[in-house]
Amino acid sequence: MVFIIAVAAAGCLGAGFAMQQHAAYREPLQKMLRLGLLIDLVRRPVWLAGVGAMVCGQVLGAVALDTADVSLVEPILATNLIFALVTAHLMYREPVARTQWWGAVLVSGGVALYLALGQPHGGRPAGPESPRWTAAAGVLLLAAVLVLVGRRRSLRGKALLLGLAAGVLYGLQDVLTRGSLTRLDHGVGGVVASWQPYVLVAVAVIGLLLMQSAFDAAPLRVSLPAVTAAEPLSGIALGVGVFLERLRDSPQTLVAEVLGLVVLVVGIVLLSRSPFLAKSERQGPATRSERENA
Repeated sequence: MVFIIAVAAAGCLGAGFAMQQHAAYREPLQKMLRLGLLIDLVRRPVWLAGVGAMVCGQVLGAVALDTADVSLVEPILATNLIFALVTAHLMYREPVARTQWWGAVLVSGGVALYLALGQPHGGRPAGPESPRWTAAAGVLLLAAVLVLVGRRRSLRGKALLLGLAAGVLYGLQDVLTRGSLTRLDHGVGGVVASWQPYVLVAVAVIGLLLMQSAFDAAPLRVSLPAVTAAEPLSGIALGVGVFLERLRDSPQTLVAEVLGLVVLVVGIVLLSRSPFLAKSERQGPATRSERENA
């Protein structure tokens, strides 16, 4: 049953991402990294449906994680990229080349391999006053650097770097959510009195803006793999830094984890070089010519 719920969650996430990108990619480039982009997208039914599907996926994922180990559920959730490409294929009516399938499988498989073998475990709660939360500041700084560097790159580079920044923030969002939930032991007042829920909302909005900006800059094959890869890696790193979780560190496991990361990078390279979704690039608004020359 848990397996079915996790697969359904991955399917909802993938379909939601594809619908969001379908809407965001038609927005003018001038609105990238501006709140006006989100304001415009809220008026688009397709985008709202995509957000709804994403939320359903997150809820189903939370249900699965509540009844099974993270090492079992998270690798399944990482396959959302495959579902996203299938959804995009159905929307654009284009054949999916072997390169795209291999790229999607390698990205999802690399993340799944790393999560399954790393198996974060143990750990201790970290209250709002804990100095361990300074690790979150490091993640915010990393996201800011990725955005600044991305602003000076081509549209493909922007999509990749903004996607990475969004994924990094989503990993932070996951950890902040966990930190906020641990405050429920002190009642709702304990949650409201801490800084975590407010930072969580701000990080969620910024992460959403960065992801939609990445979707606006380039097709799904370029923007989404970076988000898919960065979120779990950021979440694991923060779990180790903030909650003192431990990863399996035997020599064999470390080699396999590195292999998973290598497979992940190869998959991203394959997807970024493929001609997938070229039809949407040709049929977009006038600013699309600028995107094709990037």
